[in-house]
Amino acid sequence: MRWALLVEYAGQGFLGWQMQAEGRTVQAVLEAAVSVLAAQPVRLHCAGRTDAGVHALAQVVHFDAAAERPPYAWVRGVNAHLPEDVAVRAAWPVSEAFHARYRAVSRHYRYVLYNAPVRPAALAGRVGWEARPLALEPMREAATSLLGTHDFSAFRTAQCQARSPVKTLHRLEIERRGPFLHFDFHADAFLHHMVRNLVGALVYVGKGRFPPEWVGEVLERRERALAAPTFPAAGLYFCGVEYPPGLGVPERIVRRPEFGLDEEVDVPKS
Repeated sequence: MRWALLVEYAGQGFLGWQMQAEGRTVQAVLEAAVSVLAAQPVRLHCAGRTDAGVHALAQVVHFDAAAERPPYAWVRGVNAHLPEDVAVRAAWPVSEAFHARYRAVSRHYRYVLYNAPVRPAALAGRVGWEARPLALEPMREAATSLLGTHDFSAFRTAQCQARSPVKTLHRLEIERRGPFLHFDFHADAFLHHMVRNLVGALVYVGKGRFPPEWVGEVLERRERALAAPTFPAAGLYFCGVEYPPGLGVPERIVRRPEFGLDEEVDVPKS
């Protein structure tokens, strides 16, 4: 029988999703826990492979197992064998045609950036940080040039294994919540480091280093060396995925992190 799980994890303590010869990965930890409940070795397949330090609130994985269990058993039973930084949120019996990665039609990410002069120690590993004030409207203007179908070669790593750099970015919205900026991305798929590289370019615009049209020019040139440095992984969250109907999972599975207050609390001056 094929099952799908909705998984949440904090990325600070992992070298990413994918199994590696050495080092702690989400796949290795989760496969070990699922295998205990399944009473057999299982292999997990995920909707989006996250890098070291990247978090997930709505990662979807699937596996095949002969064991007959009710959905709540896969949730509670697997969680009993997981460390505190990984949790199964839901389980669904799915069609044999379901594949967490290859049947996904789009994916969602949010980057959370703390924009204040002093770094946020209590949120270390959970948010990105930029000390200089960022102008919201120029970043929003720059974001419009990225929407649609483009060759995103300027915003992927040299190690990216995607067959094509052409992706369709459906949505890119930037919102300020007190001292936090939320960058929301929705695309058919993403290249390696694509979101973090786009955030880096938008932050350059927000700081006034380049005008908004610079982002579109970099996109058209398709040269990674012309873009901004890759932004840190800490603030990046895999927020969800969408599937066609009839596979046994909800068609839209999205959970986003919420950071920020209506107003920033003033820091007492010494």
